[in-house]
Amino acid sequence: MLYSPSRPLHRRLAHLALAAFALAPLAHAAPPAPRTLEEADAQRARASEMRNQAEKTLAAEQAACYQKFLVNSCLEDAKKKYTNTVIEARQLDQPARDFQREHKRAEVEAKEKQRASDNAQRAIDQQQQATDYRNKEAERAAERERKKAAKAEKAAAGRAKRAEEEAQRQKKNEERARRDAQRAERKAQREAKEAAAAKAPPP
Repeated sequence: MLYSPSRPLHRRLAHLALAAFALAPLAHAAPPAPRTLEEADAQRARASEMRNQAEKTLAAEQAACYQKFLVNSCLEDAKKKYTNTVIEARQLDQPARDFQREHKRAEVEAKEKQRASDNAQRAIDQQQQATDYRNKEAERAAERERKKAAKAEKAAAGRAKRAEEEAQRQKKNEERARRDAQRAERKAQREAKEAAAAKAPPP
């Protein structure tokens, strides 16, 4: 509608007041906080889409405003509508952003806690492995000592047996030599008696 100087001032002011009231930022109910990452992602996606659409709408309305008589008022109205939409998008985006940030923080804390637990368990496992290794090495060393002692004992028993057998052979040899000596002595005595008897004159 073209501007008419004859139009009563109070009617023009009332019209502008109603338009401003209609375009004033509305008090939107706070969006529910997301309960999952999927809800947070979807909520942020809606907020982003609202901002993108608001920018497109602002550009289209601004272009249309230049075809009207009250250009400045039209641009201001378009800007207010854009601002309202951006505020609504921000109100939708903020709790989702907070949820994602809190989830990320909790995730990092959980990973740090798990890493600390894993490191502690790894230290326990390494200590146990070291203890098991020392125990096995001690067992191997003890087994080597037992085998060595058993071998030495067996060798000593073998030497003692051979010494005993040698002593028995030596005793048998000595006994045989003594008997041979006795036989030889008896034979010599017998031969001497026989020779003496042969030399004696007949009665």
